[in-house]
Amino acid sequence: MPHCVIEYSRPLEAVVSPQTLMESVHQGAVSSGLFDESAIKVRALPYDHFRVAVDAEQGMRFIHVTARILSGRSLQQKQRLSSILLKAIEGVPLDNVSITVEVVDMEREVYAKSIIG
Repeated sequence: MPHCVIEYSRPLEAVVSPQTLMESVHQGAVSSGLFDESAIKVRALPYDHFRVAVDAEQGMRFIHVTARILSGRSLQQKQRLSSILLKAIEGVPLDNVSITVEVVDMEREVYAKSIIG
């Protein structure tokens, strides 16, 4: 069950598809061994309007992955997941892109889920 959200600058779509980014993150989450593959959720959100501290040559390109996971994992598990997801994105052929990853706990006691239909 992670909810992996990939935020990225839309100009990246000229060199990599959102589907490729999502597949990389999905495979990274699978390879972590922390989750059942069928429970991994990945979404991609492009940004048209943003401001980042970057030099002109970088072209203001970024990728930020947030992995929201249910609380209860150890710090080491979360560090490993963060590292694996970063390496997964680094495996995509990109140049001059700022890549960041954040693992965020969702409190089990207040998380709700429903499947309709």
